[in-house]
Amino acid sequence: MQSEVVRRILSDDPDEQMPPRSSNKSLSDDQKQLLIRWVESGAKYEQHWSFVPPVLPEAPKDASDQWSRNEIDRFIVARLVEEGLSPSPATDTRTLIRRVFLDLVGLQPSPEEADQWLARLTASDGQLNEAAYVELVDHLLSLPQYGERWGRRWLDLARYADTNGYEKDRDRTMWPYRDWVIRALNSDMPFDQFTIEQVAGDMLPNSTIDQRIATGFHRNTMLNEEGGIDPLEFRFYAMTDRVATTGTTWLGLTTGCCQCHTHKYDPITHHEYYGLMAFLNNADEPDLNLPDPATEKRYQKNRTEADRLLAELSQHWPDAKEREDEDEAADQKTTQSEKAPEEKPPASLDAAFANWLATERRLAVDWQVIVPTSLTSNLPHLTVQDDGSIFASGDTTKFDTYELGFKDVPAGTTTIRLEALPDERLPAHGPGSTYYEGRKGDFFLNEIVVTLDGRRVTIKSASHSYAKNQFGSNPVSAALTIDGDYQTGWSAASRPGERSVAVYILDAPLPAGRQLDVTMTFGRHFASSFGRFRLSASSGSTNIVAREWSSEIERLLRIDDELLADEQRQRLRNEFLLNAPQLTEHAKKIHDLRLRPASLEVPVLTERPAENPRPTFLHNRGEYLQPKDRIDARVPEALHPFPADAPKNRLEFARWLVSEDNPLTARVVANRHWAAFFGTGLVKTLDDFGMQGESPSHPKLLDWLAVSLMDDDWSIKSLHRKIVLSSTYRQSSNHSKSGSTSNSPTKSGLSEAQLLARFPRTRLEAEVIRDVVLKSTGLLSLKQGGPPVRPPQPDGISEASFGRPKWQASKGEDRYRRSVYIYQKRTAPFAMLTTFDAPSGEACIARRDVSNTALQALTLLNDEMFLEAARALGKLLTESDEADRSRIQIAFARVLTRPPSETEVTRLLTFVANQRSVINNERGAETEPKPANEHAVEIDVWTNVARALFSLDETLTKN
Repeated sequence: MQSEVVRRILSDDPDEQMPPRSSNKSLSDDQKQLLIRWVESGAKYEQHWSFVPPVLPEAPKDASDQWSRNEIDRFIVARLVEEGLSPSPATDTRTLIRRVFLDLVGLQPSPEEADQWLARLTASDGQLNEAAYVELVDHLLSLPQYGERWGRRWLDLARYADTNGYEKDRDRTMWPYRDWVIRALNSDMPFDQFTIEQVAGDMLPNSTIDQRIATGFHRNTMLNEEGGIDPLEFRFYAMTDRVATTGTTWLGLTTGCCQCHTHKYDPITHHEYYGLMAFLNNADEPDLNLPDPATEKRYQKNRTEADRLLAELSQHWPDAKEREDEDEAADQKTTQSEKAPEEKPPASLDAAFANWLATERRLAVDWQVIVPTSLTSNLPHLTVQDDGSIFASGDTTKFDTYELGFKDVPAGTTTIRLEALPDERLPAHGPGSTYYEGRKGDFFLNEIVVTLDGRRVTIKSASHSYAKNQFGSNPVSAALTIDGDYQTGWSAASRPGERSVAVYILDAPLPAGRQLDVTMTFGRHFASSFGRFRLSASSGSTNIVAREWSSEIERLLRIDDELLADEQRQRLRNEFLLNAPQLTEHAKKIHDLRLRPASLEVPVLTERPAENPRPTFLHNRGEYLQPKDRIDARVPEALHPFPADAPKNRLEFARWLVSEDNPLTARVVANRHWAAFFGTGLVKTLDDFGMQGESPSHPKLLDWLAVSLMDDDWSIKSLHRKIVLSSTYRQSSNHSKSGSTSNSPTKSGLSEAQLLARFPRTRLEAEVIRDVVLKSTGLLSLKQGGPPVRPPQPDGISEASFGRPKWQASKGEDRYRRSVYIYQKRTAPFAMLTTFDAPSGEACIARRDVSNTALQALTLLNDEMFLEAARALGKLLTESDEADRSRIQIAFARVLTRPPSETEVTRLLTFVANQRSVINNERGAETEPKPANEHAVEIDVWTNVARALFSLDETLTKN
């Protein structure tokens, strides 16, 4: 036989034998014969099932099938027949009502809702009223709570959290993205559009605010703010997270394996991995300022008030008599020897203004903006703006260098002014590009060097208008940018969005017609270069200090007094009043009113301009420090081709993901939603549809669901409707009478639960558990959207994090909001949610673990939040004079949506009696207790009943 495969598996030569001996793996004789027979039969190789595009299969039909209601059921029952099984009978109506409520809105019905729907769903013959059940399903799909329940599941994939992660784990404003997800799901946004807006909403024509917020999906990656890091390194790690998340969420493939090498099992190469990265890599990561009409209205009102106060500011100038009294009082406190020989201020406002005007005119300079003819940097992209300033975009590094060349510097230049300018495109509006260390918009200029024809120009002195160090008390100043020490420099920290100025006095005037170069270096132990800046020159006077006067004020100061118009003179007078020491308190009020209130800044993506694309490289062994070949955007060849005429950008990549030609996305999405209802997917490995993943238990059903999803305009609500209306979904969860268990193998080796011979019981998700408990007590708030809330939790949970932040529990209804709104700190997640297997938001999670631990039982019994809820239910049960039996029935209806059995009533009546006795004994109750004490005892008794009910397995389970 001429087969290299057969020759090698039969070879005894250690250099040729397969598998090689070094692998410690071997083939049995039966396996070798199987391979030989396969080769003899033609060695036909079929592509892995998940890479073959799905087609709509015809659902099996059996004339004797009276059980099936839709195609889902026909696929399920056909498989059960093959296995020698039959479906279970329908569950009782109360259980079905609770089940569909929990699945579609994540809450159980209230007793009133359960009774109303039970009456409507029960037909005259005692059977289920089909039309009423359809009405119930449509009602639940229309509720706003639907988006909250299903939004939480999507946030697992989006690795959503309210903080940045890593050591410092500072806050970020991600909740507008969370609210967008909830709104999108409630509106039944088609999943393909849902995808496109999250991957590339910013690139859509005339993109809306909401579409830009949607791109927060890939801004959920963790952000390292530590000072010693290389920002580009951690950006690379963020990109690998985005590729892996995209692979899990839409393709169901373990693409992360290819970061270091070609996939060992799936047809994705090392190059193709970085080709996928190239689609996502060409985006910048700004913060989007969200408009708020209420904030804008308040701002305009404040501006009007500021103008009024400015018009009255001169009235607060101290008159001569007030100043004489102040001077006399000061004389009494200070001896003549202690007085500094200083000149007293002018006696009137007009005189003081005239004195100020004369002083400032002597210092006024005719600055001429100088525009570079060449500008380069180590990485940031520098561009000249219309006003002659330079804007830095793109990436920054830990140590940036800007080099500017000038050919038209005015002859005789003796002074150079450097303006650090704000810009709305920068973090916190600049003027710096800093994002790290919890700061935004700061800069740190280490050194500035001026050369003329390559020879260094001596800078005699430097001054600044404002300086502050964000790290401790070490001095910062413009003078330190010319000391030759790269560890010192000038910073204007804590003034985001404001202009700062430095002035440099040269040792000698510059001659004309020579090449002038200015080099600036930035960096401390974090990225901190200028985001926008401007250079100007002046000649003549060298007695100049940095001023923050606007260009308009500088221009007016250079106009002779007699040529000033009244309006111009008043403009100067106002500037004097706002800066006069005598009016500091009043001027501060005006300044504060003029400040624009802080707006919400939401992390988003923005595609880089065409003239400054970000290159992507293949990294050897996945190492950041080993970039090799430059890689263009490309998709895996094993999947459907990228449209030949489409630009290779993020928007077209998003459209490629949800193309009907994609063999994976629709299957992956349908399977993930199926698992949400039945506990296990048709493909058990939700995040791996590759060769190492499980084969589908019902391949034709999976394809039918996938194609139907696309045919229904990618409607997730339509998919959910089909599932919950099926007979498969309505089955009882009781085991079969044969005595088999959920894990009993069948002919195929699958369990009854996997084959859907009954409805599988599943533990509720962490958030649903909390919400169910709160609703049973009447505490649950249905308020939607907005900033995250902090329910009570045990002390010390968050104090293990950086800075030991205190957990301040929310007040009022925020304390009882739905769990999707709980503040999520990555390094200290909400304790109860973590205990019940909720993710931390550090990675994309397609399927949560489900554990069963003693800590869960202790949490339900003793956690502050559950104790508070139990006490609320205890009070509610004691509000009326109902008998104990009636109270037990009410408690069951609120918690379990069913009446108790007689056995349960008997046991709880005994429990109640015992609790009364124990509590009375502990309190040393009098023979005839006072009514107030008796009521307090009753609350404690029924609080303990509530604690017992909250701890039941049935409470935590979807039956």
